Amino acid sequence: MSETPEFSEETIEAARVLCAGPCDFVLGAAALTQLPEADRPEIAFAGRSNVGKSSLINGLLNRKNLARASQEPGRTRELNYFDLGEGKMWLVDLPGFGYAKVSRTQAHEWQRLTLRYLQGRVNLRRVFLLVDSRRGLMDTDLDVMAMLNSAAVTYQIVMTKADKVKKTEADKTKAKIEAALKKHPAAHPVIRVTSSEKGWGLPELRAEILQLTL
Repeated sequence: MSETPEFSEETIEAARVLCAGPCDFVLGAAALTQLPEADRPEIAFAGRSNVGKSSLINGLLNRKNLARASQEPGRTRELNYFDLGEGKMWLVDLPGFGYAKVSRTQAHEWQRLTLRYLQGRVNLRRVFLLVDSRRGLMDTDLDVMAMLNSAAVTYQIVMTKADKVKKTEADKTKAKIEAALKKHPAAHPVIRVTSSEKGWGLPELRAEILQLTL
């Protein structure tokens, strides 16, 4: 299920070393005034609740519980900041969307916070938008893509849980997403297919992250 190799062995190894090194939780920002200094490249991870965002972040960084998974969908309610590589990059875990057991007012506040963050964070290099391989793009995903388009923020689709479907089904879903992305100007053309459980696609995604630190 791994992507065709497109990075050198040296890049893959350097990316592994970066992601296996120091990565510390810094703060959970509930307001833009709480954001840390925009003094380094920044990447963010976004996705529906239960898409496997925490598992993917933990898998990328070779940790078990750096980003905490929860039995309660919608647990991530702040912009959670991690210092990757001792000052090399900010990694941000954005609030999950969909399924959260909160009021409409609270959900709107999360969306408003995220939009203002996307529009105003000048050092934000890319948002990795996670999509469940079993479901493909859903209406809420399209809403977030529209938000990213309007904020002129580059984003890249990462398919999660690819081990839960047959390769032929994952390939069909990927092809559908690729077709849909042609209508979205801010979308990165390369889709990463991953499995946190099996480790599929993680070396390539780490290499993408490494290149964004340069």
